[in-house]
Amino acid sequence: MLRVKITKEKRLIFFAFILLAIFVSPLFILGENAHIRVHDNLDSNLAWYKVLAESGQMTGPVDATIPQVMNGNLSRNAFGTELSLIVWLHAFFPTMIAYALSQTITRIFAFIGMYLLLKDHFLREEKWIAINVWIALAFSFTPFWPSGMLSTLGMPLALWAFLNIRNGRISWKDYLVLTLLPFYSSIVLGFFFFLTAMGFFWLTDVIRGKGWNWRFLFSIVYMTLVYGITEYRLVYSFLFDHVPNSRDDYFHARLTFWHSFKLTFKNFALGHTHVMTVHTLVILPVMLIALFIVIKNKQWVREKVFIFLFILNFALSAWYAFWFYKGWLPLTERFHFLDTFNFARYHFLRPLIIYVLFAVSLKILFYQGRAWRKAVFALAIAQVIVVSFFNEEIIFHDKPTVKQFYAVEQFTEIKNYIALPQTDYRVANIGLHPAIAQYNGFYTLDTYNNFYPISYKQQFRKIIEKELEKNKRIRIYFDEWGGRCYLFTDELGKHYMFKKKSKKRIQDLELNIDAFKDMGGKYIFSSVPIDNASENKLILEKVFESKSSIWKIYLYKAT
Repeated sequence: MLRVKITKEKRLIFFAFILLAIFVSPLFILGENAHIRVHDNLDSNLAWYKVLAESGQMTGPVDATIPQVMNGNLSRNAFGTELSLIVWLHAFFPTMIAYALSQTITRIFAFIGMYLLLKDHFLREEKWIAINVWIALAFSFTPFWPSGMLSTLGMPLALWAFLNIRNGRISWKDYLVLTLLPFYSSIVLGFFFFLTAMGFFWLTDVIRGKGWNWRFLFSIVYMTLVYGITEYRLVYSFLFDHVPNSRDDYFHARLTFWHSFKLTFKNFALGHTHVMTVHTLVILPVMLIALFIVIKNKQWVREKVFIFLFILNFALSAWYAFWFYKGWLPLTERFHFLDTFNFARYHFLRPLIIYVLFAVSLKILFYQGRAWRKAVFALAIAQVIVVSFFNEEIIFHDKPTVKQFYAVEQFTEIKNYIALPQTDYRVANIGLHPAIAQYNGFYTLDTYNNFYPISYKQQFRKIIEKELEKNKRIRIYFDEWGGRCYLFTDELGKHYMFKKKSKKRIQDLELNIDAFKDMGGKYIFSSVPIDNASENKLILEKVFESKSSIWKIYLYKAT
């Protein structure tokens, strides 16, 4: 019987890995011709990895800067730790090979973690093998934020290790997991919230009279200390870097109670872009049906795990939504760190909770009769099918390919036309992301980063001051956040991707070109024509087009 079980388990896992290989295969097959996420990916992180790798400051000191961006005002620490494997993937491999490898690594360990968690702690019996495999596969297919790596998708593996330790089943494998995960995840993008949740978990055990469980507590402290080592740059910046930065301007509490209330249910039903769980079509109805069954049959005690997870899932949605409630204002004014640190990210625990909740819900349905027994397997497979359609190549098919976006051929032509060392002049961009110019080696005054000196932000603001006065939306966006330190214009608003087929023109631009030149600015790359360029002391040098690019670049020189 055991042999049959092992054989069945191995067959299913092998089949799951084949499907996983198919899922990531477009990245390897298409390479730069693949379609991947632009927001918080192509427009930022992928370019940052390249800039960092070419800066010579990969392992630079904590007070080092990156000269290619913001005139060297951007700290090396803003690019993250060199103790993260993703940084080295992008240092050793071309962008798309590194990206494909990172996606594969993340999804493999997401599958392994969720499968082990369900198998060892939630659905332990042999009859659940197939359900565990399908749910783990669906979880590994979720469209996570790429540069987050295992920050959310690694939580099941970490929880598996912690539960083993909590239950007294300690193995070297558990501590290996707790040691290695910090090298391929981020504490601020997931594990700070997970570890504090584990701390509360330990504390509730103590309060409920289950003892102090020092081994469990030590394991939590141990993983926190490993993060302290891997994220030493973040620790240094938090403790010792007291230079006011752009995050000091961040203001988040602006929603009314009613808007926060609506956002609670929107997040509960649809999820969030950085932690997309794709749970609306299959998982949500299954959870609600299971809830109805539990309430109808008064199975509160028997299904206490389900009830706890369901309430926690909803509570995290409410926490996320009400973090932006303007009622926080008195507290944020008194305790500034409530603005500078995004505590709303506790909702990053939801992918873990939702998929475990899905498994527990299917278990409840399984015991409702023969028809439901057959249905639960179909529902698990249905979730795999649904989430597979969220493959980047499918959902971003109407976006530019990586090659079209970064337009290396076109920007090489621009570089050759300017015919000066790129270190000798500074550029800024209108209507397209600065990351594109950075990816191609240009030194930019503008960038996308939420951790840079506030003095630089104030200096840069002088260039676009009159444009901000015209448009309240971009003024609030820049002044109360400023993560996108861009050449915003009233006529373009918060749009940064005007492709070469666009008919958009800027007719009434008002830039302070003297302030631009004072910062070393010499050229502006614009993806739209500027009709009153001469009034802004700009001369159109040349227009650049390329078949391999989605941009038409108007090269303006400041005079």
